[in-house]
Amino acid sequence: MHDLVIKNGTIVDGTGAASFEGDVAIDGDRIVEVGSDVGQGKRTIDADGRLITPGFVDGHTHYDGQVIWDPELAPSSWHGVTTVVMGNCGVGFAPARPEERDFLIRTMEGVEEIPGAALSVGMSWDWESFPEYLDAVDRQRRAIDVVAQVPHSALRCYVMGEERALDDEATADDIAAMARLTREAIDAGALGFSTSRTILHRVKNGPEIPGTFCDPQELVGIADALRGTGAVFQMISDMMGAEPDFAWMKEIARRSGRPVLMSLAPRDKDPDAHRQTLARFQQAWDDEGLDIRGGVGWRPAGILMGLQATLNPFMAHPSFRQIADLPLEEKVHRLRDPQFRAQLLSEEMSSKAPFARRVFLGFSKMFPLGDPPDYEPSAADSVEARAAAAGVSPEEFVLDAMLADDGKGFLYHPLAGYADYNLDALGELMEHPRTVASLSDGGAHVGTVSDASFCTYMLTHWVRDRSRGPKFGLEDAIRQQTSATANLYGLTDRGVLAPGKKADVNVIDLDGLHLHAPYMAFDLPGDNKRLLQKADGYGATIVSGQVIAENGEMSSARPGTLVRGN
Repeated sequence: MHDLVIKNGTIVDGTGAASFEGDVAIDGDRIVEVGSDVGQGKRTIDADGRLITPGFVDGHTHYDGQVIWDPELAPSSWHGVTTVVMGNCGVGFAPARPEERDFLIRTMEGVEEIPGAALSVGMSWDWESFPEYLDAVDRQRRAIDVVAQVPHSALRCYVMGEERALDDEATADDIAAMARLTREAIDAGALGFSTSRTILHRVKNGPEIPGTFCDPQELVGIADALRGTGAVFQMISDMMGAEPDFAWMKEIARRSGRPVLMSLAPRDKDPDAHRQTLARFQQAWDDEGLDIRGGVGWRPAGILMGLQATLNPFMAHPSFRQIADLPLEEKVHRLRDPQFRAQLLSEEMSSKAPFARRVFLGFSKMFPLGDPPDYEPSAADSVEARAAAAGVSPEEFVLDAMLADDGKGFLYHPLAGYADYNLDALGELMEHPRTVASLSDGGAHVGTVSDASFCTYMLTHWVRDRSRGPKFGLEDAIRQQTSATANLYGLTDRGVLAPGKKADVNVIDLDGLHLHAPYMAFDLPGDNKRLLQKADGYGATIVSGQVIAENGEMSSARPGTLVRGN
C-alpha cells in the first residue's frame, strides 16, 4: 500500500507531452508510479475532473530575508509553487560582517522595496559567510524548498568594504577573493551568482548598488568560479543584452560553461529590442552552444497604486501630504469631504521627476485593476478613456477608483511590455526557445507589486481565459513552469511526474481556478505591510510527499528544505 495515491486526474507530466487520465502513487518523498490502477494508498486524493501537475518552480524571487522567519513563504506557496530560487539581481544578505548589515538592508529596501524595519526585526543574522547563511536557512523548517544564489552587491561589500564597493574598481586581488568566496558558496550549496547593471537599482536614499558599473572583467573573473558546477549566472542590465554587454556575456558563458540568464522584457519605446536580443541569444547558441537566455514574466512589469500602496497619483500633491500618514479610515473620510476633495483636485503635482510624472499622469496607461483583476485591459479600459466617457477629469476618476471598497481599490500601471495594449509581445517572448519563465519577484516590491501569483495567472489567463490573442497549450505552459525552470538550475529530481522523481505535485481545478484581487496585509515583522493575493482552485499542493496546502488552506506540514547543489 502506497503512502499517498492521487487518483482519476488529468495528468500533465511537465515534459510537454500530451496529457492523459491516470493516477500518481507516492511513497515517502518520491513518486513511484504514474499510470492507471496504481493500487491503494494510506491516503487517497480523488482528482476527478482536475489536473495533476508537478509543483511549480519559480526561478526569480527575493525571499532572502523572509526565508529566515516565514515557514510558509507566502504568497508563493499559495499558488502551487514548491521550489523558489532567491538571491536574484545581485542583492542579498551574505556574506556580511556585522558592520555591513545595515547597508545590506538598505540595499535590499532600495532595490526590492522590502521594509527595512521588517528585515531588521525578522532576521537572526547568525551568519557571516555565505556557507553560514546557507546553514541558517537550512535550520528553518518551511513548507516549500528554496534555492540560494550569491549576490554580487553583498560579495563586493564584504571583500572591498562599503565605501570602496560603491566607488572603486576592483583590483586583481579583489576579483580573486570574490571568485574564491563564490566558489566556496557554490561548494556549500549555492546554485547561482547574480548581479545588477541597471541604474534603477539603488541603495535606499543612496547611489546605485555595488557592482552596477564595475568593469566587466570583474564579472568574468567571478564567473570563472562557476566552471564545472551546476550554478547559473543571473543578471539584469539596462543594455538588455546589446553590445558592449553581449561580448562579456558570451565570454562568461564560454569560460564557465554555465547558463547566463538575463531578465528580459519588451521595451515600449523600442518594440524590436527584445527580438534583437533573442536573435543574439539564438545565434550564440547555434554558433557555439552558449546557453544565454532571457528570463520573462507572465505579466508585464508594472505597479499597483492605491491609498494603502507605496504609490498613488496624489502623493505629490500638497493637500494629500497633510493626510498621507493617517489611518486608512480617516484618510477615506477626508478624501470624501467635498471641500477637501475639491482642493485636492485643483492642485498640480509638485514633483518634476520624469518617472513620477510618467506614472502619476500617465492616464492612458493607467487602469482600475478590478476584482477579478484584469491584467490585459484594452485602451478603452484606461483611466483616460473611462474618465472621458463619464464626463469627469482623469484625476477625479482616479480618486474615485482608489476610494472603491472603502479605500482599498487599486490602479494598475504596466510600465513595460504594454505598448499595444495587449500581451502579444510577452507571448512572443514566452514562446521563444531562448527564454524561461521568470520575474515573479516573490517576496519583493511588497507595496507596489503582487506578482508571486504568476503561476496561477499562467493557467487562468494564458491557458484558459485569454480572448484578445493567442493562448498557450496546457501542456506547454505547465512545462515552462516546471521542468524547464527546474532543469535550468540542474534540479533534475523535480519538475516531472515520473517514477523516481521528487513528489512535488499540484492538484488543480482548472475550471474553478480563480485569482482574487490583491489586498494589503500588515503581517511582516513589526506589523509592516505587504501586498498579498490568493487563489481558489488548488485542491492540494504536495512537497516531498506531504500535503502542505489543501483547498486554499495551508497545513502544518513543513517538508521544505534548502536545496544544495552538488
